[in-house]
Amino acid sequence: MKYKNLFTPVKIGSVEIKNRFAMAPMGPLGLADAEGGFNQRGIDYYVERAKGGTGLIITGVTFSDCKVETQSMPNCPNSTYNPVHFIRTSREMTERVHAYGSKIFLMMSAGFGRVTIPTNLGEFPPVAPSAIPHRWLDKICRPLEIDEIKSIIKSFGDGAYNAKRAGFDGVEIHAVHEGYLMDQFAISMFNQRTDEYGGSLENRLRFAKEVVEEIKSRCGDDFPVALRFSVKSMIKDWREGALPGEEFEEKGRDIEEGLEAAKLLVSYGYDALDTDVGTYDAWWWNHPPMYQEKGLFRPYCKMVKEVVDVPVLCAGRMDNPDMASKSVEDGECDIVSLGRPLLADPDYVNKLRGSRADEIRPCISCQEGCMGRIQEYSMINCAVNPQAARERVTAYEPVVKSKKVMVIGGGVAGCEAARVLAIRGHKPEVFEKGAVLGGNLIPGGTPDFKEDDHALAKWYEVQLEKLGVPVHMNTEVKKEDVLGADYDAVIVATGSRPKVFSLGDDAHVYTAADVLNGEKDCGSTTVVIGGGLVGCETALWLAQQGKNVTIVEALDKLMAVNGPLCHANKDMLERLVPYNGINVLTGAKVTGFRDGLLDVQTADGEQKLLTDSVILAVGYREENTLYHELEFEVPEIYLLGDAKKVSNIMYAIWDAFEVANHI
Repeated sequence: MKYKNLFTPVKIGSVEIKNRFAMAPMGPLGLADAEGGFNQRGIDYYVERAKGGTGLIITGVTFSDCKVETQSMPNCPNSTYNPVHFIRTSREMTERVHAYGSKIFLMMSAGFGRVTIPTNLGEFPPVAPSAIPHRWLDKICRPLEIDEIKSIIKSFGDGAYNAKRAGFDGVEIHAVHEGYLMDQFAISMFNQRTDEYGGSLENRLRFAKEVVEEIKSRCGDDFPVALRFSVKSMIKDWREGALPGEEFEEKGRDIEEGLEAAKLLVSYGYDALDTDVGTYDAWWWNHPPMYQEKGLFRPYCKMVKEVVDVPVLCAGRMDNPDMASKSVEDGECDIVSLGRPLLADPDYVNKLRGSRADEIRPCISCQEGCMGRIQEYSMINCAVNPQAARERVTAYEPVVKSKKVMVIGGGVAGCEAARVLAIRGHKPEVFEKGAVLGGNLIPGGTPDFKEDDHALAKWYEVQLEKLGVPVHMNTEVKKEDVLGADYDAVIVATGSRPKVFSLGDDAHVYTAADVLNGEKDCGSTTVVIGGGLVGCETALWLAQQGKNVTIVEALDKLMAVNGPLCHANKDMLERLVPYNGINVLTGAKVTGFRDGLLDVQTADGEQKLLTDSVILAVGYREENTLYHELEFEVPEIYLLGDAKKVSNIMYAIWDAFEVANHI
């Protein structure tokens, strides 16, 4: 077997894990009930990943403290608030997880401190080791009193004891990582205390030391305690993070101190280090968008592994199995943590073990369904997997009577609808006017950093082939084709077309799709009109090829509307634009283009930009003509994807799943 080394057992403390895969901890918002237990949705969510073959399940963050920071995270489990209820609901989950030979650790948090999500803070002042600025709000945090620190430490012992009773195989502590409360104590930039919890590195790590000692004293030395650990902070200044490859002076924890901290933490009793880099001041490291390279934590994990004698876990876009296998082989890590990839496909591990890697649904690192929805709606989901964290309510509905369904359009909406229909027992047939499936995934996936868009298109191609769905390429469907055919239902998913307008020299004005698809050459100097997501990503891709690029945006800032839902993606892209030498004109309007000169009206007056071409990235318009021709002619007809409303990949997939699962 190609990836045999990923299926050898490994131990964390006394607990043996059947393979080298862990489910990385992700915020469990929406997976708990009001009493601090796991709800049925949460139980189903974790069990599904165990069923999929994952060796170690690490839950999202849970809380034991009920006194100091009571408003830090809504709708998350709490292991001390109502212990009997927590144990009862958790026990159902751990027993079901164990049925599949998987182990499960409870992640326990010391709190959020200065990085508490503003909408969850309420009227309570944010806490921290010292009187330091809050990450998101213009507020100064309140320093924790020593008795409050002791109270949190005691709650860890109580919470871990309850976790052990509930059947958890161990706990992971949250965290000397990403700038959460315990990490704020560990980093001198944040910790300005003069008592026993401040000053030297040993004093700054005292909080973490006393936590593991408390847990071991309550649960025994054979109950594993792992730690989420960031070896380097990537902080340039308050609320200012560094970009990959950028030279900067580390204001947080540097590598030298990080490695010394790793050795100390293991000496205190931690049984594994779940390692990454970054903080919320540089949060595109810990929550890496597609603009970060795959396996970005591997070199840092290797540094840690070389100085400690406990297992090291490595997450961070590790979904490429060749990369994962090599990382274990080369001693970069002992366990590969998959977070978002297990949202996208809970059966990742079993598919890999069964030599079905081509069937693994790829994560596209968009963070629309996961981190973005956690931020905005306090719930975790997945853009490409509508069933993630809703396994029971979105279970496939088997059909009593099979229907023949005509699916017009082979973009993500059409492909998802056909896939779900076929799984349920219907007989879909796809008609695509172009030469490839995927729709806007094809131009969108052209930049190197968007390669997983193409992987998703390929996944749909494989799925439809394995399900035996007929696909007719290069076939444009007209009204008479539909009316003359014998289908029980029709789905129209004809997508959208780029908005265009005349500037004068239209021979050198292209759409972003034209350039991304390689149909047009923009030359060495180009101007992108439109500073939304498509415009910024197109500009970044061209600039990385060495082209001179200017973005002209009518609004007062880039991505002012319809930008990425996850701010980590948006913040990183905003910083990558100037870092890659892209010129930006905001509050500007293009008035004409002739003889290689683009006229731009700005607040400071008119500018003339010398350019080889102009690229339009000003949005898309629904292509729904066929639907409107048919809506009163076909008894059962549905409109999906961009043809219904121009949106993002997530809603195209989700809407298609919803409709196709109930036909």
